[in-house]
Amino acid sequence: MSVETSNTGAEIGLLIERARKAQQAIECYSQAQADELVTSIAWSVVRQDHAEALARLAVDEGGFGNYADKVTKIRNRIMGTLADMAQVKTVGVVEEIPEKGIIKIAKPVGIVAALIPTTGPDATPPLKTLLALKGRNAIIIAAHPRTQKTTALVVRFMREACVQVGVPADLVQLIAQPSLARTQELMRQADLIVATGGENMVKAAYSSGTPAYGVGVGNSVHVVDETADIADAAKSIAAAKTFDYATSCLADNALVAAAEIYQQLLAALVGCGAYVCNADEKALLKQLMWPEFAAVIPAVAVIAKPATQIAELAGFAIPEDRRFLIVEEDGTGPGYPFSGEKLSVVLALYRYDDGIENAIRLVNAITDYQGRGHTCGIHTQLNEHAMALAMATKTARVLVNQNLNEGAGSLRNGLPYTLSLSCGTWGGNITTENVNAKHFINLTWVSRPIDARPLDEHSLFREHWDKYGKC
Repeated sequence: MSVETSNTGAEIGLLIERARKAQQAIECYSQAQADELVTSIAWSVVRQDHAEALARLAVDEGGFGNYADKVTKIRNRIMGTLADMAQVKTVGVVEEIPEKGIIKIAKPVGIVAALIPTTGPDATPPLKTLLALKGRNAIIIAAHPRTQKTTALVVRFMREACVQVGVPADLVQLIAQPSLARTQELMRQADLIVATGGENMVKAAYSSGTPAYGVGVGNSVHVVDETADIADAAKSIAAAKTFDYATSCLADNALVAAAEIYQQLLAALVGCGAYVCNADEKALLKQLMWPEFAAVIPAVAVIAKPATQIAELAGFAIPEDRRFLIVEEDGTGPGYPFSGEKLSVVLALYRYDDGIENAIRLVNAITDYQGRGHTCGIHTQLNEHAMALAMATKTARVLVNQNLNEGAGSLRNGLPYTLSLSCGTWGGNITTENVNAKHFINLTWVSRPIDARPLDEHSLFREHWDKYGKC
């Protein structure tokens, strides 16, 4: 073992030791005490002066997104999560099933390692902290080096909140000097990892030897069928695509529109601020976003930037009031990079004919290239279309007549609030759920005897015997 490796292990070991001592101070907390703690954490972040300071620093330091939307995101995500968790039990007996003789008791998982993406240094750390502390755990945060100052500021706010309610500040810690080696060591020594960010980060978490919740590659696809409310669809799509300049992995990346309403939808999107690129502009944009033929991730110059800035970098001009760019597309896969995740206010638009089955075929082709397991949506008045999309796609979330950003939780739906959107085995994750407070507890199952019912061979195998015989 090298001296550097040894020093890194010892350095992270000190953080772990402090976290364990702090966590022991709250591991016997009541539900009321745990709820008081997370309420204090939430307020320390959403109070207007703190939210504004975080938003400003996130934009200035990272260069992604915009100030006004970040303030909104910080406040809505944190308050939504707090409200969402209010009735969730994470202490003591959390469920009883008398007919099965089962009682479930919640206990802490221990020390949580939280890996933070550069596009979410402001809202992601406190949201993960709320989920961790709700379960009476401690958390150590590994920020992205590019946005360390922003994450350090929000950690400072949360540590002050801990002190305010009389618990150790070391329940919330930050690696002071971020590096790959330190993050890897944190993952090795922690009890649970929650990794939000790029594909390589998530793979590293899963290969660390420590239990981990990860996310899949985003590339959300939105179907608009022939029965859709076109005005509402365009408004929802534009809102998701332009919010914080598309820093969210949920923001629409591709639209799949029925031929009957294609031109009507396109006009409505233009009315909501879209600029439709011609063939030459599409080629210039492609060269800017993927200068290397084999590239799958867009150039950082376009990530979460305004549409006017992206167009200027590509070499063409658009009106100042244009909020996002549309490229019309008909192919999928590596040869058609616009079919992948664009991490920007660039939207691919597809046309389908002859029924919902062809829309589903396109959705699957797009997500098979990038985004398997993540999210799709549909604007429709036909329940059978919504259910067909849900039944035939490999996606964890299907949003019906909603803004796709609502896939991370919304007052208009029952999805748990989160910023960690898992994608199941399709996306290389262990769950398809929105990672939420229940994922940050261990459960002890108490089992008592119940009235035994003998296994009946006849009732179990009768239909098999009738069809195939007993031989």
